[in-house]
Amino acid sequence: MKFGTKVIHAGLHPDPETGAVMTPIYQTSTYAQEEPGKHKGYEYARTQNPTRTALENNLAALENGSKAICFASGMSAMDAVLRLLQPGDEIIASNDLYGGSYRLITQMFEPFGLKAHFVDMTRPETVKEKLSKKTRLLWVETPTNPMLNIVDIQAMAAFKTERPDLLLCVDNTFASPYLQNPLDLGADLVVHSATKYLGGHSDVVMGAVIVKDEKLAERLYFIQNAVGAVPGPNDCFLVLRGIKTLHLRVQRACKNARKIANFLSKHPQVKNVYYPGFKDHPNHRIAKKQMRHYGAMVSFDLMEDHFDQARKVLSNTRLFLLAESLGGVESLIGHPASMTHASIPRQERLRVGLTDSLIRLSVGVEDVKDLIADLERALA
Repeated sequence: MKFGTKVIHAGLHPDPETGAVMTPIYQTSTYAQEEPGKHKGYEYARTQNPTRTALENNLAALENGSKAICFASGMSAMDAVLRLLQPGDEIIASNDLYGGSYRLITQMFEPFGLKAHFVDMTRPETVKEKLSKKTRLLWVETPTNPMLNIVDIQAMAAFKTERPDLLLCVDNTFASPYLQNPLDLGADLVVHSATKYLGGHSDVVMGAVIVKDEKLAERLYFIQNAVGAVPGPNDCFLVLRGIKTLHLRVQRACKNARKIANFLSKHPQVKNVYYPGFKDHPNHRIAKKQMRHYGAMVSFDLMEDHFDQARKVLSNTRLFLLAESLGGVESLIGHPASMTHASIPRQERLRVGLTDSLIRLSVGVEDVKDLIADLERALA
């Protein structure tokens, strides 16, 4: 089944009771049982919900996995992955990852005995230097947030050859399953903030983990049920609805992003443009190999590197809305240093090139001529 068919049909069936084409919203907290332990597969809504089941089946198909496990947010999905580890275990993660992911690792899990190393994962040798007998998880973002660096997933998977106890997890939020399938490249787990491209309409918060290994899925289902950070049925319905147009939305957004990146690269007020589709991008070759397109995220530095200059641009767009998040049909503009990555110390941000003037764009599906005119006006 091709991807454009999967988003609409994979794992989904008309409702057996009514024939409803769209998956119903099962707005219930509990289910009647004929006798103790004898039921129709559902007992309590924290543990299972038919709307959630349909979404999980669909997500598993999109990522070519066996199981998907949905959570109340992208951060609770990451939290579940980290709960697979034990005190004393070590993590190697991208040194330019999302600020919320950095905060979760350093402020929530390190105090309980996990240890993290943040390295430049675009260079496999830096990962190898930090690998030890205690390493249990490689946490990869690719493309990274917000520098849009590309990590070679197959190169990371190669470290598992002699380490069967090593897990490779890829945050695939920026790419979406339409552009990249990490499980096919050797990853054990794929994490999504379904809030972003999967939902696609900025009206829901959700996370998901997709795996191929059934035992790993069982452990994650246990965590999902035990911790209880589950999405409601209405949220699951909204993400299912959003997924049906995922390929169409991402196609258009990618096309717009390429044109906007080219425009910014020629603008006199712009110093650097970060976009994997440029041939001079450090890992353009890897992006071309493991992605179907280069994504709809674009970041750029201004010539004058201080917040006041960035604020003038951020405050003067009309179509690009100044807001957190990404992946919706509308275009968004953000300032990572003060918004999405404020939890990372400034010196560490600067070390990876995240300057005070860096601006991140989530390019939407509007007419690209209008979007370019909006940026032209703000940069002027």
